[in-house]
Amino acid sequence: MIAPRRFLPSIPSLLALEAVDRLGSASAAAAELSLTQSAISRQLRSMEEQLGVDLIQRTQMRLHLTPAAKEYVETARTVLHQLAQASLKLKANPTGGSLNLSILPAFGMHWLAPRLQDFALRHPEVTVNLNTRLKPFDFDTEHFDAAIHFGQQNWAGVNYLPIMREDVLPVCAPELLPRNADDIGWLLDAPLLHLETRPDAWEKWFAAQNCAATGLRGMLFDQFSTMGQATVHGLGVALLPSFLIEEDLKTGRLVPAWPGPSVSLGDFYLVWPKSRTESEPLRSFRIWLEGQIDPEPTGSNNITT
Repeated sequence: MIAPRRFLPSIPSLLALEAVDRLGSASAAAAELSLTQSAISRQLRSMEEQLGVDLIQRTQMRLHLTPAAKEYVETARTVLHQLAQASLKLKANPTGGSLNLSILPAFGMHWLAPRLQDFALRHPEVTVNLNTRLKPFDFDTEHFDAAIHFGQQNWAGVNYLPIMREDVLPVCAPELLPRNADDIGWLLDAPLLHLETRPDAWEKWFAAQNCAATGLRGMLFDQFSTMGQATVHGLGVALLPSFLIEEDLKTGRLVPAWPGPSVSLGDFYLVWPKSRTESEPLRSFRIWLEGQIDPEPTGSNNITT
């Protein structure tokens, strides 16, 4: 149930309060909102009269929010942002719903994107909006309905749908491969490439091969795409997902750096917040995604933390 109407200030009043807090003056707020200073002042006075509390500390030079109003405006700012996002979703798809999905760049480009046309054909009423995030975030402060997560089930407050296990292989450019490539020891001295979001991936990989390795160093990358290109051009050896390098292995641009089995460092999941009711677009996407999931592969080592 929505609170009594007398506790709900008008949107123009909330916009005026938020702008004054952010910009520090009625004149700046008026310029941003295309109003006069007197109109801003009227909106603030109207809100103070409605709520029965002082919101503004007025001086000769600037307007300052009271401490209580500071806390209040943070909530108001979040609500205004959510309302704006809801309006954008409605405008983008007035006949159905939309799904704001956070994706991981490599997974989104190479696994999800080629399959999305099928979802669009099956659910033309749903608009899927994609945005990349490399790390988990707070669903309460972001506008996403769901996200693609890699790793373990360590994202608090979310539901999980397992999508696939990610197998990684150590690969390099052909010219970097030595004659003694069957000896795993050569990798300990090789230039190893690292991903920012998986700083201990090489240590876990060596552990899966029963080979002790510590203090491994090398070039650092924030995304698989740039690390993959650096590997193709001979800058080092990288642990890359098998789904990402199938074509490069077929063409010989990359070769396995060691003939051992692939290793799994984690899984991909669809996650969505437990604190919200599952929307119809999200439900349609989740059910469709379940139909895209392959059976669990066999033959690789699965490393968990």
